[in-house]
This record gives sequence, structure tokens and C-alpha cells, in this order.
Amino acid sequence: MKNIFTSIFLLVLVLRPIICQATIDSLSNPAKATHYNLVLIVADDLGYGDLGFTGSTQIKTPHIDQLAADGVTFTQGYVSSAVCSPSRAGFITGINQVEFGHDNNLGGVEPGFDPEYNGLPLTQQTLADHLNKLGYVNGLIGKWHLGKEAKFHPLKRGFDEFWGYTGGGHDYFESLPDGKGYKEPLESNFKTPDPITYITDDVGNESVDFITRHKDKPFFLFAAFNAPHTPMQALEEDLALYQHIEDKKRRTYAAMVHRLDLNVGKIMKSLKDQGLKENTLVVFFSDNGGPTDSNASINAPYRGQKGILLEGGIHVPFVMNLPGLLPKNMVYQEQVTSLDIVPTFLALAGDKDTDRNMFSGVDLIPHLTGKTAPLANREMTWKFTISRAIREGDWKLVSIPDRMPMLYNLSDDPSEQNDLALKNLDKTAYLLKKLGVWDVNLPHPVFLEGAVWKKRQLGLYDHNYQVTQPKTK
Repeated sequence: MKNIFTSIFLLVLVLRPIICQATIDSLSNPAKATHYNLVLIVADDLGYGDLGFTGSTQIKTPHIDQLAADGVTFTQGYVSSAVCSPSRAGFITGINQVEFGHDNNLGGVEPGFDPEYNGLPLTQQTLADHLNKLGYVNGLIGKWHLGKEAKFHPLKRGFDEFWGYTGGGHDYFESLPDGKGYKEPLESNFKTPDPITYITDDVGNESVDFITRHKDKPFFLFAAFNAPHTPMQALEEDLALYQHIEDKKRRTYAAMVHRLDLNVGKIMKSLKDQGLKENTLVVFFSDNGGPTDSNASINAPYRGQKGILLEGGIHVPFVMNLPGLLPKNMVYQEQVTSLDIVPTFLALAGDKDTDRNMFSGVDLIPHLTGKTAPLANREMTWKFTISRAIREGDWKLVSIPDRMPMLYNLSDDPSEQNDLALKNLDKTAYLLKKLGVWDVNLPHPVFLEGAVWKKRQLGLYDHNYQVTQPKTK
């Protein structure tokens, strides 16, 4: 017995400094010890091929490239819609937005529709709503675009702090007290917004401020940049870096992406400086593909653009970074979707009560850490106004009103150059029926965008798209 007490005494002497140091570390940095922080960085209308890690030969994006190198890049990352508002409705709820009627882009109220429903339906809970129940502080910095009526406001949808604007875009240099559209005033519930310097910088600075103020609590930061969405406005110092690009719009676009990259770096530096990098999940993607006709973006190697369901409209740069849990420099080649964000974030936040069956996506962490098999041959469906699409394994079918359905095998033809519908009639009929059954079971849209957009979207399927990188460096 005496030997047992002697052994216990010696063990306590050995472990005491370790226990004390662990206690000190926990008290000095409780965030590192007790929870994961969550950061969602969303670019607006960014072209797939316009980042270094996705193959750009013109635009330098060292900070986003480093974020990718330090984490997981998804070669088959998708969003749930080809335009801003429905895409955001999907990834902020974790549910395919057409399943609750958020099919169209938000704009004015069309005749016959009730303005009381002109926003993200109140029947849906947002990621911020879920995280509120888990004690998270939730902040939205930047663009909302899910409803301008008071009841749709982000502060009514789970966010504790909001700095930004509720519309779909903003001027980069100016807001006016009584401004409308892109000149609408900035809002904030925790400070009086300073005059805009350059709004991409301002979103970055406010994101850093949010991290600094809430570093000792579990937090969710939604950094919703509007770059490189129109209007095409850049800083002179950034334009000078790309003066060799002859096309003025492309030069301005490159400068805007450069400034976005600097501010992603600013956010990552803040996490590192606060000792939060290891236990903070950072996700980066674009809300949809680049609108090549309006901002000179390039979606290479994919054909198509914002507004349509070819790969260029929905296949986006996608990165997930969590150094304390996920591997570095991992390239994940199976399909993932922005609809996976909510279930992934909730799992990391420790949620035990929410029924995961309500979500269209899945928790990605087990698939990335090898605890669960890869997400092979995943089925995905899309609908946006006139367009419908389904992907099953490598096969993708796109259906629009004025022609036969289009069928592509993406493993052999990622640029969707070769329509195989007539050569594979059984596959075409199978996917078309599956897509049609899904479509007719969807609810009616709760609001519509202007009818003029339907004709425009149809025409985009016939454009010639650049599917290779430009030769100009």
C-alpha cells in the first residue's frame, strides 16, 4: 500500500506542471481550447479561372493561393444557383433554395406578387439562427441581398452585428444619405459607418475589427465582399499593376481581384495575430460564376457564365482551411456544394439537436479526414428561372426551353463542348425524367425577377466563351 501512495505522489509531481500549464494556456486563449470559430469569405461574380490556384496567367492572388495551399481545394466545388440572391439563400440555409421558392434573383416586385414575400422566406432558419442557439456571436460584413423589408433584415435573421448594405451591389467609392441602388447608405448597428474609402478595403477592415472584438468568444464571421461585381471601379495603384492588359474592363477587373486578394490576406493575418488560426475554419468561394460579358471575368476551363447552368455559371473556386484539423495542400476531387456549409459549420460548432436530414448538403469534415468514404457519384440538381440541370456521377444534363436537352460527360469534356444527348438516348431520357420529377415537386417561386432576364439568359447559352487562359501575362 505504501508503494502505491508513493507512486501516486510521484505521478502528481510529474503531471502538476503539465496540468498547470494547460490551465494557463486555456485561460490565456480560451478560444483555442474550447471551440472552433467559423469564417465564411464569399467573393461576388468571381471568374473560376481568375485566381492563381485555379490557373490564372494574368492575375496574381498570393493570399488566396496561400489559403488554398494551407488547406483543402475542391476541384469540383459548386454553388446552388447561377446568380447572387438564390445562391446566398442556399448556402445560408443549407437547403436548396428552390425547395422553398427562392428561385429568382431579388429585384423589384413584379405585378401580381406580394412585396411582403420579397426576400428569404421567414419559414427558413439561417446558419446564424442555428449558431445563436450554440452561443456564437454572428457578424455579417458586406452584402446581404436576401430582402430589404425590415423583417428580412440580417439582424432579424440571426446576426448580432451587421455592417454593410442590404441590396445586390454597391458603388466602391461612395454612398449617399438618401441614395438608392448602388449608392444606398451603409448600415451598422454597432457603430456609425465611416465614409467609404474603397469598399473592398472597408469590408476587410471591418472583418478584422469583428475578429479582434470577439476573439475570446466563439464567433461566426460572414465576410461578404462585393468584389469583383460591377460597377467596374478600381484604385489607381491597383490599375497600375495591370497596365499591360490592353482591354480596359479586363484591366479594371484584374485590379479589383487583386484588392480582394489583399483583404483576404488581411483577414487571415488577423486570425494568426490573435492566435486563432489553428482553430478557425475558413471557407472561401464565389457566389456564382463570373459574368464574362459584364465584368470581363474568365471562367476557363469552363464554358458559360453567371446566369446559366453550364459549368461556367455554377462551378466555382472553393477552399476550406482549418490547420488544426484538416490536412494541408489537399486536393479533393469529388463533388462538393455550398449547401454543405451549414451542416459542416454546425457539426464543428457542436450542434447535437438539429435534424441533419433537413439539409440538402452534408458535413464535409469526416470525408476530408478519412473517417468517411469520399463523396463519389453524388447527385446534384439545379433550377434557375428558365434553366434546369442535373448531375449524376460524370454525366450532366441541361434543359432549357428552346432546344433539345444537352448531355455532357464532364470527366471527358469539362468544358461542355460535345453534346452527347443523341448518342446516349437512354442516359438522356433517364436524367431528363429524374430532373422533371424533381422539378414538378418544387413549390412556386415566392417572387419573380423581371421577364426581360429570361430572354437574356437564353441568349447566354449561345455565346462563345473563352475556355483557355489568355496569353498576355
